[in-house]
Amino acid sequence: MTKVTFISADGEQRQEVDAPAGSSLLSVAQAAGQPLEGTCEGQMACSTCHVIIDAADFGKLRRASEDEEDMLDLAAAATRTSRLACQIMLDEKLASLTVRIPGEFYNMQGM
Repeated sequence: MTKVTFISADGEQRQEVDAPAGSSLLSVAQAAGQPLEGTCEGQMACSTCHVIIDAADFGKLRRASEDEEDMLDLAAAATRTSRLACQIMLDEKLASLTVRIPGEFYNMQGM
């Protein structure tokens, strides 16, 4: 189990959820009612599941692939700790993860 803390874009709201190992961060976020669209359903063809990982947790994650980095280049308000939630698989080694929901996104499929 991984404890995931979601922080709203304005920083005002926090939601903690327990996520089973093997889950994608996108599926956990959507099940928790977080506003992540995931338009491409995890196919890494959009950036609507862009999240900002807390700097203290960023190094705990597997490095982003080159394809994910390319997609993040198109994400609105991307930071150096940005990732696509569909590409983060939670495992038993990750005890906790803090994630901020960005305030805006671009749907590249609709362009």
